[in-house]
Amino acid sequence: MDLSFKTESFTQDRRDWLGSAHGTDAPVSVTLDVSKFTAGIHYPDGYIKSGIPLGKVTATGQYGPYDGAATDGRETCVGVLFTAQDVNARGVTSIKVVGSMLLHCFIREAKLPVPIDAAGKADLGARVVFV
Repeated sequence: MDLSFKTESFTQDRRDWLGSAHGTDAPVSVTLDVSKFTAGIHYPDGYIKSGIPLGKVTATGQYGPYDGAATDGRETCVGVLFTAQDVNARGVTSIKVVGSMLLHCFIREAKLPVPIDAAGKADLGARVVFV
């Protein structure tokens, strides 16, 4: 039994990138491949930020950040991460985390934590409206 004093910090997930609550009632569960994300960009504080556009890695079925130059399936944007995910829980870096992805929503593009290009927006089609 470990009775030593431990400190744990919490953060508030910013969702100011959402244009409305439309679509937030039906997110889908996804497994994120943490190795596809960049620590200083996607999770500088130990949490993968919500609002990151996602692509599906063809070989594993897991998800990573959308990247129009990728060749592993992530070159197609399939949705947007709805909830921030802790990848460094209690000092142990995860290799996979489960999160939720929005397939249909309104997005304030200027508030996204990372930019999305025209091809990524086209992949999402009319399911995601950028305002």
